[in-house]
Amino acid sequence: MGRLSGQVAWVTGGGSGIGRAAALALGSEGAHVVVSGRRRAELDETVSLMEASGSAGCAMPVDVSDMAQVTRVAAEITESIGPVTVLACCAGINVPGRFWDRLKLDDYRSVVQVNLDGVVGAVHAVLPGMRERGAGTIVVVSSWAGREFLPIAGMAYGASKAALSPLVESINCEEGRKGIRATLLMPGEVATPILMTRPVPPLPDDFAWMLQPEDMGDLVRYIAVAPARMCLGEILVGPTWNRIYIGADDMKVGAR
Repeated sequence: MGRLSGQVAWVTGGGSGIGRAAALALGSEGAHVVVSGRRRAELDETVSLMEASGSAGCAMPVDVSDMAQVTRVAAEITESIGPVTVLACCAGINVPGRFWDRLKLDDYRSVVQVNLDGVVGAVHAVLPGMRERGAGTIVVVSSWAGREFLPIAGMAYGASKAALSPLVESINCEEGRKGIRATLLMPGEVATPILMTRPVPPLPDDFAWMLQPEDMGDLVRYIAVAPARMCLGEILVGPTWNRIYIGADDMKVGAR
């Protein structure tokens, strides 16, 4: 029996990286975890890992950029499993051609639709149920690039992540009195597949110094099990050996 026993957690972007780690961590606390994302095979792998560790979970594929799909899956979760008590928005993308001289408008729209609109759709879908119960925890994974301008992130990624700060604060402002709390999680470099979409990916040796997905998963778990009176509004976390501070060559715009 874990501290989230009897609760339902919904993790978007649950097929890999931070989302997968969050699903495993929430499952270890007894939550029934629903993982969503676009690739069914990766979601099924996450569920298999959960089951192997004794956790309960299932996969419900969804493209978070499609708000109608998100709304439909949220309703299906409530009807077939139970109301969502923990939402972890971990889906995020970037594109290699992220600088102005290479950026395609279709790519810009895709990044914003996943990184920003995908969060809006999921939060909008679960808030009514959380209000009805008078409780709920929402974790929104942003980025260090959402806190300050990082040239390597590109305009679309940085702008979409920066917009998540007022989004999360609005939840706490409007819904906190109803027992709902939201956290903006802003990690620096995490050793996940999204780093390979950079124009110049980090060197293999650099990944060992970065935050690991399980570090973020454990942080999501703590946010979810923290006392109901506690709202962790924003968390900025980076590796001790922080390449953002050091100024690694591959993180500069000219490294392409």
